[in-house]
Order: sequence, then C-alpha cells, then structure tokens
Amino acid sequence: MRGSRLAFLTNPAARTKLKTSKASREYLRVLEIGEEILSRNPWDVGTQMDMSEAADALGLADVATWILEQARQKDPMDATVNRALARLYEKRGNFSQAIGLWELVRKADPRDVEAQHKAKDLAANDTIARGNYKAVVGAATEETSPAGPIGRADSDKSPLENQMLVTRAVREPRDAPNLRKRIQADPTNPATYLHLASVYRRADQLDKAREVLEEGLGPTGNDFEISIELASLEIEPFRQNLAITEGKLNANPQDAELRKIRNRLLREINSREMDLFRRKADRFPTEYGNRLELGVRLLRAGQLDAAIVELQAARNDPRHRWRSLQYLGYCFKERKNWRLAQRNFEEALQNLPAGEQATRKELMFLLAKGAAESGDLPKAVELGCELANLDFGYQNIGKLVDEWQAKMQKA
Repeated sequence: MRGSRLAFLTNPAARTKLKTSKASREYLRVLEIGEEILSRNPWDVGTQMDMSEAADALGLADVATWILEQARQKDPMDATVNRALARLYEKRGNFSQAIGLWELVRKADPRDVEAQHKAKDLAANDTIARGNYKAVVGAATEETSPAGPIGRADSDKSPLENQMLVTRAVREPRDAPNLRKRIQADPTNPATYLHLASVYRRADQLDKAREVLEEGLGPTGNDFEISIELASLEIEPFRQNLAITEGKLNANPQDAELRKIRNRLLREINSREMDLFRRKADRFPTEYGNRLELGVRLLRAGQLDAAIVELQAARNDPRHRWRSLQYLGYCFKERKNWRLAQRNFEEALQNLPAGEQATRKELMFLLAKGAAESGDLPKAVELGCELANLDFGYQNIGKLVDEWQAKMQKA
C-alpha cells in the first residue's frame, strides 16, 4: 500500500502544484492533479483529503464522500479521515454513519471533546429530522406564529429541509427583478448574487436566498463570500427553531423535553458557527474579530486549549481586547487555573468601556468569588464591597460579603 516504487520521486512536485491550486481555489485543477498523483500511489491519504475538500467546495458531495471512503481503505481507524468523512455524512443527513465514525474518532483519542459529544448530538438531530421536533413544538407554532403554519418533515428531504421552516406567502421583493437582470448581464459578479440574497433574506424568503447563492457558486468560481453567506444561511433554520423552542419554554419552563431540544439546537448552532468562523479566520487571519468569535465558540464546545490560542491572538486588536481577555478568563477558570483567570479578568476590567456596566459587575463578581475560593478573603471582601456599592442585590453579593467578613473575623 505504498504505490509504485518511484512514486516518492515523482509525486512531490505534483503535490506542490496541488497545494498551490487548492490555495488559489482552483478546485477542478486540484481534482485533476490529484488523479495524477493517485495513478502512481492510490493510497496517498493527504491527496485524497485535499481532493475531497475540493469536490465538496464544487458541490460534488457524492464525489467528496466517495474519495474519503476510498481513503479509509488504507487505515479504517485513521482519526483525521474518519473525522472529515463524519462531517460529510452529517452534512448529507447520514446521521447513523456519521455516529459510527465519531465513535471511532473517540476510541482513537478518548480526550477528543468534539467526538465525545457528536454521537449524542447527531442522534438528537436524527430524532428532530424524523419528526419528533414537530410533535413537541410544531403544533404550538401554528397557533403562535404570525407567519402561519410551518413546514412538515419529509423523510425524502434533506435534514436541513426537514427543519421546521416558517413558510410565508409573500410577494417578490421590489428590488429583485432589477437585480436578476444585472445577474443575467454579468453572471460572474458575486456582489449581485449577495445583494439579491440579502433582499430575499430580509423578506424572510430563505429558500429563494439559498437558491440565488447556489446559482452563483458556479459562474463565480465558488466565490468565498458567496460560500460563506450560504453556510450562514443554512444555520438560520436552526436559529428559528431555537426561537420557537425558547418561546415555548418561557411559557412552560418545567418541560424537560423542550429543555433537551433547546440544548441540542444550541450545540448544533454553535458547531456550525464554529466551522463558519474557522473558515473566515483561515481565510483572513489578521481579521481578529473572526478569531474572537471562533474562540468563543470553541470555549462553548469545551475545546479550551484551541479557544485560548484564538483568543490570545484576538486580544492583539484593541477593538476586541477586553472581550478577548474576558473569555480568556473563562477559559482559564474552566481549566482550574485561577491565577491566569484572575489576571485576564483584571485586565479585561481595566480595558472595559465606560458603558459596559453589566460586564463590569460580572467581572467584579467573578474576581471577588474567585479570590474567596482561593483563600484571599481580604481581596474578596474589598471587591465584594465595591460591587455591593454599585449593585447591592447583584448575585446576592451583600450576603456573600457578610459571610467572607465573618470568616475573616473567625480566622
């Protein structure tokens, strides 16, 4: 399983060309060069991974999946290949196959946080896609939604289509015809597709917005902005479902099933947004806002070390410094490293804008409580009194200060 004897001499130059083509988004060229490489070494997993990404970018989901299925022949336990293939299966709605691959990833690395949660999350998505979501939430939505009834799950449709999308009988937006004429006149201009999609999106015609973006991928050579906007649009049904669920949960806070659905949707949205901001951060590494957003979502997913890397990069930008420091504090607090958490919380407090009073109180509370838990009661009392002077009822701080003072006197 090494290919021809001379493959190690002939393939390096071709691999360089493949990487260059991939970087310049010449995805068809990636597939052509990849075939050339695989003709000499059919088990070059790195090339197969690059070809799969290129096929996926071209919208050739079947080809992308098939390539990775072939790549698994060399090592069925390869966690990198299994992870990539699991994500493709998930995108296509093959949840049971994706779950099996995530289990293999988890066995290869029991500490992999993403793999630990994915199997449960995908099982939940499978349940939602098959209609259980409709049974819990759908009926009430027909009564409460001003837009009318919502769509029904269909086993023949994709999981995304099976989400409970709100349908609206609305007219074509006023600007749409002129924008379509501009697309016909210049089909290679990505800005017009993006403009028309935004018009449909503002009108809550998400299906039409998606159609426009998908239509624009080919003529614009898979423009990055269009692909990003399409990925963002595909998250919208989950956000709508979350809003529906939270509305029902507010009316019935004791409903355990609704809480489960809410948590599943939150994890799904975070996972998709994490992939979206990772693509943006990879594309524009010096736009630190993307790295901040990626770090926040990595933190929510429990990937603390990766989150710290992104947030430490983002704090170099003065516009994002205080928020990056705040979330770095959360990361180190989760890692049980209070000294670093304290340092970042204190720096965040120092850099906090004047209008961020809610964040100021939260940081002061975290610092006071952290100081108390680490045994520094004088500092805890000092910070607690300062916070109590701002808002005596915040998180029961008045009572906590009394407790800390009593402990100091007893000591």
